[in-house]
Amino acid sequence: METSAAALSQPIADPGDPLLPVLEVVRRTFGFESLRPLQDRAIRATLEGRDALLVMPTGGGKSLCYQAPALVRAGLTVVVSPLISLMQDQVDALRADGVPAGMLASGQEGSDRREVERDLESRRMRLLYLSPERLMSPGFLERLVGLDLCAIAIDEAHCISHWGHDFRPEYRQMGELRRRLPTTPIQAYTATATPRVRADIAAQLRLREPEILVGRFDRPNLTYRVQARRDLVLDVEAVIARHPREAGIVYCLRRTDVEELCAALQARGVRCEPYHAGLDPGARRRTQRAFQSEELDVVVATVAFGMGIDRPDVRFVVHASLPKGVEQYSQETGRAGRDGLPAECVLFYGGADYHGWKSLIEHSAREARENGVENAGADLDDALERLAHMWSLATGAACRHKSLCRYFGETDDAAAAVPKGCRACDVCLGEIARVADGQVVAQKILSCIVKTGQRFGATHVTDVLRGARTEKVRQTGHDALSTYGLLAQHAAREIRAWIDQLVGQGHVRVADGEYPTLFLSKSGVEVLRDEQQATLLAPVLPQAKRAAKPSAADEGADEALFERLRGLRRQLARERGVPPYVIFNDRTLLSMAARLPASPEELRAIKGVGDKKAADLGPAFLAEVASFVRARESGIAPAAPPVD
Repeated sequence: METSAAALSQPIADPGDPLLPVLEVVRRTFGFESLRPLQDRAIRATLEGRDALLVMPTGGGKSLCYQAPALVRAGLTVVVSPLISLMQDQVDALRADGVPAGMLASGQEGSDRREVERDLESRRMRLLYLSPERLMSPGFLERLVGLDLCAIAIDEAHCISHWGHDFRPEYRQMGELRRRLPTTPIQAYTATATPRVRADIAAQLRLREPEILVGRFDRPNLTYRVQARRDLVLDVEAVIARHPREAGIVYCLRRTDVEELCAALQARGVRCEPYHAGLDPGARRRTQRAFQSEELDVVVATVAFGMGIDRPDVRFVVHASLPKGVEQYSQETGRAGRDGLPAECVLFYGGADYHGWKSLIEHSAREARENGVENAGADLDDALERLAHMWSLATGAACRHKSLCRYFGETDDAAAAVPKGCRACDVCLGEIARVADGQVVAQKILSCIVKTGQRFGATHVTDVLRGARTEKVRQTGHDALSTYGLLAQHAAREIRAWIDQLVGQGHVRVADGEYPTLFLSKSGVEVLRDEQQATLLAPVLPQAKRAAKPSAADEGADEALFERLRGLRRQLARERGVPPYVIFNDRTLLSMAARLPASPEELRAIKGVGDKKAADLGPAFLAEVASFVRARESGIAPAAPPVD
């Protein structure tokens, strides 16, 4: 049975409740005074020795659900993760909070490995991070059992599902865990899983009567915008300009796209670097470290970048082309605003994106069938269905937040909880206008598709509607059609965007095969006959240049002090060799800049400041706040923070 986030956490009234010591350790260690919805249910299941599957969006607090129980019970908790960089980030953050945690991974320094081994043998280790291959290596699981293994947490659990968007064959090995560890509780965690993927995860891991907990998929701090691509370099530059000196990721489909766009942005003065699998591993590591340490603002990358990035203050994510599915889109945009502060997600798309993905998917399916791969046909249908959902989201006129909620299986009631006029997507912000005579324009397009024989692609249909004098138009005699020049007053990109919208709405279909010719669906015929209404959207209004971004003033914080605290954070991070967000995240610094703590007790009361950080980092941050306050009270303008 599934439990949704609508079942909110209830106050703890029983003094014998096992959650009370968890809340105390969470307060002392992480500086949080309460648990979020569903965290309490997941932690209870773990403490009771039950299996569980938790689906919660990025930034929703999944990791606390296995970290907190590990600190209040005896024994070792193993965390399975697919990426070394992600494991390293979590281990660094836990150690900064005083938690005995470690990882064992390939390429690890010998001294680090020996330290972890010593802590394991002495039973000091509470959380051990491993790859699935290492966990399932011969004899290793039995060794962990001998070291008091008490629970296994599987992160990025969608990787085990063949229906998941990031299926990894090595995750399938963990289907053996239940047979080999019949009494050890297994909890699976993921940020993106449709109902079918959730069921498959539970089946593949052989979870026993699991507590299935599904959080709200809505990320209200994210502002979604979807725009038809015009001049990509100018489009992306405009987004970056709305976020000066802020962290952002720009995703491209191909390596060549990454190189070309990054070079163009660098020529325009943007502090950015490329990242893709074709680069030297050392160059990739340098780019990743520079981004994590706030020495680099923007990374232009393929989707290979980001899964191992725990940086919480990414203020914008740009997709330079259409992702191949809503799951990928949700996961990649989920890397923005993980600190809960406002962030912007912009998708630029074109009709060629859809057809390009469709061709690639069909080509892969043909190769799979030729190689005798089972279920190749079902995989093709599933991939095309996911692509169609993504295309519909991009070309639709519904609230982006509600559309994402419904896709991931939230009930209509849950999706309805998204405020009407969410003020956090282009649709609800009024940045997209409906074409006043959209039905007539749609009928002109549909009529042109029919009159050209339903055997030409979008480019040719657009040329006919514009009245273009191309050689192909003349050769086919389509300059004599009644639809020739019917939309001559409109730019080609407008007409093409409307064709894309009609495809996304299902009124126009694209033929399979080498040539993406257009033909009318049943609903398209009904629109042409005026038996059904079509809605077309105008391009994004040019004045829509505002971006949702965090403001110190909105948090009641002093902007100058906030920047000084960020500078101190960078300095301490460099000295300790960790990313700045391991010290404190932006939200905690904003609280300091608003509340001006003058004592260890006042600092300790700020969310995100646990006992160890208060003792270890507190004196430096209290001194910075005190220096700033003294300068301001004396009428001296506080010194500006150093510029890196």
